[in-house]
Amino acid sequence: MKRALLIVLAAAAASLALPAAARAHAALLQTTPVASKIVNAPPKQVSLRYSEAVEPRFAIVSVTNVAGGKETAGAPSRSPSNADTLVVPLKQLYEGWYLVYWRVISVDGHPVRGAFTFAVGPNAGPAPQFVIPSISETAATPRLVAARWLAFLSIMAAIGLFVLRIAVARPLVSRVAGTRLRSVTIAFGAAAVLGLLVIPIYVLLSTAEFALRSFWSFGALFRLVRVSAFGRGWLDLELVFALFAGAAAIAIWLDRPERRQRSLAALIALFGALGAAAACLLVPGTVGHAGQTTPRGLSLAFDWFHLAAGSVWVGGLIGLVVLAASLPAARRVAALIVCVPRFSNTAFVSVLVLIGAGTGSAVQHLPTLASLWQTSYGKALLVKIALLAAALLLASVNLLRTVPRFKASARRPELGAPAASLLRRLVAGESLLVAGAVLAAAVLSSLAPPSKALASVGGAKAHVGPGAVNKVVDENGYRLAIRVSPNRAAVPNSFQVAISRGGKPVRKADVTVDFAMLDMEMGQQAYHLSETAPGTYGHAAPALVMVGHWGLSFQITPPGEKPFTVLLVDKANG
Repeated sequence: MKRALLIVLAAAAASLALPAAARAHAALLQTTPVASKIVNAPPKQVSLRYSEAVEPRFAIVSVTNVAGGKETAGAPSRSPSNADTLVVPLKQLYEGWYLVYWRVISVDGHPVRGAFTFAVGPNAGPAPQFVIPSISETAATPRLVAARWLAFLSIMAAIGLFVLRIAVARPLVSRVAGTRLRSVTIAFGAAAVLGLLVIPIYVLLSTAEFALRSFWSFGALFRLVRVSAFGRGWLDLELVFALFAGAAAIAIWLDRPERRQRSLAALIALFGALGAAAACLLVPGTVGHAGQTTPRGLSLAFDWFHLAAGSVWVGGLIGLVVLAASLPAARRVAALIVCVPRFSNTAFVSVLVLIGAGTGSAVQHLPTLASLWQTSYGKALLVKIALLAAALLLASVNLLRTVPRFKASARRPELGAPAASLLRRLVAGESLLVAGAVLAAAVLSSLAPPSKALASVGGAKAHVGPGAVNKVVDENGYRLAIRVSPNRAAVPNSFQVAISRGGKPVRKADVTVDFAMLDMEMGQQAYHLSETAPGTYGHAAPALVMVGHWGLSFQITPPGEKPFTVLLVDKANG
């Protein structure tokens, strides 16, 4: 036993010591042709290099001319020389401007869109105003959230009901004559069957959303399900959950609750089922936010403990409701006297673990406290916290009032029936609130966590946009006149800063501007601004590739002086 414990601890330490690779949503890093540039020779293809490998079969890349005509000659494919690059063949292009619109799916299932332009010269003419498709998209659609919620709720309920049946409520049969745990077993079976049905439905719905196809296009979807890392992860979850359901069913079949001691076969089946349950709770994190957050080992540990504690809590609550409703009235109070104190102790530990792991995960994902009320991710987290707080309030009433009354009913039988009635109402309300918290968690896991760049927003000199930016700021004894035009996402923008000191232009400074997406974690872009006039530095680029909030960090090094940085928070519309 000691050796097994050492192996488990070593495995846990190894997982926490995994290399922490910084991960983010897929960001467009490089294009060929270069965005917003004029090329003299018509290109035969467009290549797009991203910050991570994206699946070509879920990618959309369209190239259109000024009249809206399509210029692609085939579907996107992965570059044979670089897995992070998509290549799209083109028809014969003529002089003029072209719009490239792209949509890809990140590793964790979040869609990302953007657009840029290029021109074929030498006489391309001025850049036109293209009609750009929507470059805003979310994975938190109602049907995806509902399916994800049902999947999580059924998995957590099945695991929690198994723990209640095999451990918490087991002594009931030997202590109270004429009682059985059949109703809890049936509830476990129903939750397991529901989970096995909902998981593939959710995978198909997600795949249809990724591929922009109908859910009923089964022939096409079945070929695409295992294409994405997200789809493969959820299909693996289906397999592991099926193994758990089978192992748990065998463990329940071998268990003889009327006997205090378990047989060797029952113990082996029990540990096998618990191991499968532990694996079930690890899989969602590997294909979700936890698997993309650094340090990965710590993030996965927080996610696993959070799900495990929540499973014991929600499944146990459902089991108590089912048990209380199924027991004969004559034995109900005696049975609850056995089960309620044991579950209360288990739930208390689970809640402590839930709070600790949830807090650790929130600290990892939220770069600032203000992210709680300033971002969609933070607002969903606040809703989840509020629902759990309300559930904890009911749980505390149970712990402080119901449990003591059940214990006292051994001496005063008249306290038993009112305590049982109060318990049913409180546990039913607590179950609904926890189920609501799981729904909030489903929304939360469908939203992109805020960017770590938000941590620097507190030092911003100004908030600008939407619309053209013309802002004057003072920093380090210098005056900076910053202009961004037209300040729209997915089009070429002109970025310009005029630097002066004491009314005189500052010549030969080194000026760079970094672009950080604040609404989700993406790779950063940086451009060097050239001196276009005395003390005026500028560059044109489609750097604002998405609608939303951006951090524009101007890094300025005057000749012979120390460098300084000026940060603006910009809102770019499409």
